Amino acid sequence: MPTAIPARAIGGSGPPSPRRPGRSPALTSGTGRAAARIGAFAVCQAAMMAGIGLLITGPAQELWPFTAEDAVNEAFARGRDSTLTTASTVVSAAGDTTTVVGLTTLCCLLLLLTPRLPLWREAAFLALGVSLQSLVFLVITESVDRTRPDVERLDDSPPTSSYTSGHTGAATALYAGLAVLVLSRVRGRWRGIVAALLLLIPLLVGLARLYRGMHHPSDVVGGLLNGTLSLIVAGRAVLADDAWAAPPPADAVDIAVAAAQSRPGPSRERAVVIVNPTVTATATRDRLRLVLAQHGYRDPDFVDTTATDTGGGQTTEAVRAGAGLVVVCGGDGTVRAVADALAGTGVPLVLVPCGTGNLLARNLGLPLAPADALAAGLTGEPHALDLGRIEGDGVDGTHFTAMSGAGLDAAMLEGTSDRAKSALGWPAYVLAGFNGLRAPRMRLMITLDGAPEVHRTARMVLVANIGTIQGGAALVPEARPDDGLLDLALFDPRGPGGWLRTAAVLLRGPSRRSDGPRAGTHQRSTEGGGPVEFFTFRRAEITFTRPQPREVDGDSVGPGRRICAEVRPSALTILLPTQEK
Repeated sequence: MPTAIPARAIGGSGPPSPRRPGRSPALTSGTGRAAARIGAFAVCQAAMMAGIGLLITGPAQELWPFTAEDAVNEAFARGRDSTLTTASTVVSAAGDTTTVVGLTTLCCLLLLLTPRLPLWREAAFLALGVSLQSLVFLVITESVDRTRPDVERLDDSPPTSSYTSGHTGAATALYAGLAVLVLSRVRGRWRGIVAALLLLIPLLVGLARLYRGMHHPSDVVGGLLNGTLSLIVAGRAVLADDAWAAPPPADAVDIAVAAAQSRPGPSRERAVVIVNPTVTATATRDRLRLVLAQHGYRDPDFVDTTATDTGGGQTTEAVRAGAGLVVVCGGDGTVRAVADALAGTGVPLVLVPCGTGNLLARNLGLPLAPADALAAGLTGEPHALDLGRIEGDGVDGTHFTAMSGAGLDAAMLEGTSDRAKSALGWPAYVLAGFNGLRAPRMRLMITLDGAPEVHRTARMVLVANIGTIQGGAALVPEARPDDGLLDLALFDPRGPGGWLRTAAVLLRGPSRRSDGPRAGTHQRSTEGGGPVEFFTFRRAEITFTRPQPREVDGDSVGPGRRICAEVRPSALTILLPTQEK
């Protein structure tokens, strides 16, 4: 039978879980081979570039076109004027170390944080190309000693050889690398124009270095060649379809799963994994499949949610087909839909957090890495969780696992775009919340378990099954998902002092109480007409004087004037890690 969650933090001992869940030589053997190939090609590239430099400064220096280089540098020096000098300063700065390192770091962060699923290979390609160019450049300058042109130089001469142009090489690796990504990863008629402009920058940097008297023409050509070769090696390593560091072969997961299944152990019941594909990468699915195999779950079914069915229909069908275990892999909305379908069935759930908020997982103390969370659940024990059930005008009855509410929090969720959530994570909600502060206060009537109606004003109303949100903030400090009650929090701060008093109430945290369920319905904590009030209840009816934005487990459900919420004790069975005793 499922047990209640002990009051102490979840974690600790219990049946041992895999030291590195979802790991297997079949899945990780490509990285070392790729690194070895990159190293070998880098050595060859450095040797070739250094060889060309030694040829230019040795036997070939009396041959054309190298005999004409001094005349080219002198022509640039004679053609200088104030406008061109200013322009060359700006263009040359596009290839200096600070600019290139800063822009490379920024572009890699944008590639990882802006898309819904991080573009790891694209970020690795850019970082590897720029880093490889720099490494080879340092080897070249130590191997080839070439003096700078005998003209007036507009920059201080760095203590490196004139061959090759470091500015030009770095600019080629960065801007030509961005051009490759634009052409290969972006769709649109304008991509060709953007790529052409990016490719033009290294050429302009090279011309600026010649104009400023810092390099011979062959030094600039060498920089262009070094940057281009670095991008070719980086692209072959991580971007190509048959890249050296590409994901494992198609059958690598099958090999790892077969090896896990061949180990002796009991065969488990059928498992179904409900996956939100917009937040779950292919590599994550492979890890989860391997973890399941390592725990005896053979041939689990992975079922994707859709825009029209966010998990409830798939879960209902899985239970109807006899699933003995359901795993949900997604954010709060996906977890809510799956829990709604599992309510009262007794089929155990394993929670794998993959979204932005992951409120239930955080409150249950689960690991936030998907493979670790799955392994922790599969080695844990069944526990009974309460669910809240909510309905209202325009809202069909549905369960929630974490929180529902109206006012500021719902307006904050409505004002946060998917792009902002992907780029910033949960802080995006905070930024959107500032706009909601301008909204007028709500006037509402509350009836708790049939008691006399209570009238209040508030900026935010929360009906909570759990107490802590992102960042560890305890909005409803004593809320617990296994006490047979729901918590109601009313926030109505007025002015800076009201917000400070609100913060003080929340920072005090939960009061000490017994580990058992709280008995009865009561006004648990109040500030006597102050900024925060807390209530507990089994059933609540909340009516607003005018329509207010509303949300259920982080999903906006549209404005309305009524919320009816009630607790369903022990409605959900979930597998959680065993507690320390």
